[in-house]
Amino acid sequence: MTRHKPNLPRLLALLVMLTLAACTPQRPQIVADDSYPLPAAKEVFSAAYESITERYIEVASPGQFVMEGLHGLASIDPAISIETADGDVIVKVSGTLIDSFPTPDADDAEGWADLTVQITALVRGQSSEMRVASAEKIYESVFDGILSNLDIYSRYAGASEAKKNRAKRSGFGGIGVRIRIVKDYPQIIFVMPETPAYEAGLKMGDRITEADGETLNGLKQGQVTEKLRGALHSEITLKIDRKGRNDPLIVKIERAHIVPDTVSYGHKNGIVYLKISTFNQRTARNLLNKLKKARSDLGDTIKGVVLDMRGNPGGLLKQSIQVADLFLAQGRISETRGRHPDSLQSYDAGGRDMAYGRPLVVLVDGKSASAAEVAAAALQDRGRAVVIGTSSFGKGTVQTVIRLPNEGEITLTWSRLIAPSGYVLHGLGVYPTICTSGTDGNGDDAEAVITKAINERIKTTAIMEAWRRTSFQEKAQRQELRAFCPPERRNLQLDSKVADAMLNNKAVYARTLNLSASTAAAH
Repeated sequence: MTRHKPNLPRLLALLVMLTLAACTPQRPQIVADDSYPLPAAKEVFSAAYESITERYIEVASPGQFVMEGLHGLASIDPAISIETADGDVIVKVSGTLIDSFPTPDADDAEGWADLTVQITALVRGQSSEMRVASAEKIYESVFDGILSNLDIYSRYAGASEAKKNRAKRSGFGGIGVRIRIVKDYPQIIFVMPETPAYEAGLKMGDRITEADGETLNGLKQGQVTEKLRGALHSEITLKIDRKGRNDPLIVKIERAHIVPDTVSYGHKNGIVYLKISTFNQRTARNLLNKLKKARSDLGDTIKGVVLDMRGNPGGLLKQSIQVADLFLAQGRISETRGRHPDSLQSYDAGGRDMAYGRPLVVLVDGKSASAAEVAAAALQDRGRAVVIGTSSFGKGTVQTVIRLPNEGEITLTWSRLIAPSGYVLHGLGVYPTICTSGTDGNGDDAEAVITKAINERIKTTAIMEAWRRTSFQEKAQRQELRAFCPPERRNLQLDSKVADAMLNNKAVYARTLNLSASTAAAH
């Protein structure tokens, strides 16, 4: 019997291989579940990353912004750490290395989306907080991490919040009432004209006790509002308690498309007062209707119009363009400039002045922003209005809304607004021809404010010239200019009194109007 000698080199090599295999940690398994389906997650991340890359106002590649989003996972579990080293993305939990992945190309949106899904699925298996987090919570943490590092106006809204946002912009299925809770029940405080509630005969003061047979006793205002809203053309049955009636009313109402009226109207001593609270898809139409009503109510006795946009946070850009167009017959209203070709737009007046050339005063304050600033700047630069108040907010960027596959949405900054005289609104805002910053709304005299503005007309002209000349890059100089009339929240009567006094003195109005119009024309 022949005995073979062992092959020592081969045995040693095999031993080394077995030892290395025993010492090498196995890659953690990535497991999907119904609460976080990986194909759907990749679709959401991929759509978002591609949109940000293409549309954001500044050049931004996934290689720059996705790591900020992955850092956002720490908002769910602070033990999660994700960093880059030597071309790899390193994943740690509680300081322990979990895995590493090769870094995709900087512009590969799909590759970064796939990496995001792999990492989020991986850490779900290593973190109890991540394991119980919903898909929506994960989207929120990643997108908040990305967008908060781009700018303060870019943001993410989950499916539920996005649905509410769309209702604010475009309307919702409802009956057309405003309510408040009085003694545990909702009471109607306003019925919108030409709505189902109006047609059904509901009145201010009615108490709604039941909706579709369910009591509304003890519900909060938001809960009641949610019950009153619903799909278009769906029906709701309400039980109504009305003062003066012993028995309740039972009213069946079919829901319709409701767009809140954001324009209020009044007049006194020949002066028309119009206040715009925000810009939704019917703001311009509603303003036009109010102007027509003013014409019907007052005829040729209209002395002037006060357009109050104090506290108006903005809204739909095209609506602000149309609002300005209602007072202008021709000329540039605004421009937008961004990186995406579709963000390069210019808007010109092309209608007729629905105020028929009557003097116009615009009220703004430190909370007047975005679309409100577009309208104010256009009317000031075109020499159509005297602006009274404080420097406006200075939010001169346009956001586009990107709807994602999960029905959430990203609001993304994609262009800057340019006033007709050529200055960038962002970070600067609109400078009022008559500044009321620092004034006491109860003690100061309107005539004294106007006199002071006229006496300081040389200074005002110099400021407005510098306002329109200073470039967007000169941020320090722009802040210095804003300090001449600091932005304040104004809800006092002084601004309105100044407007009244000006509209009652044609000579003073014309002189003040020329302060802003002449410098705008020069630019």
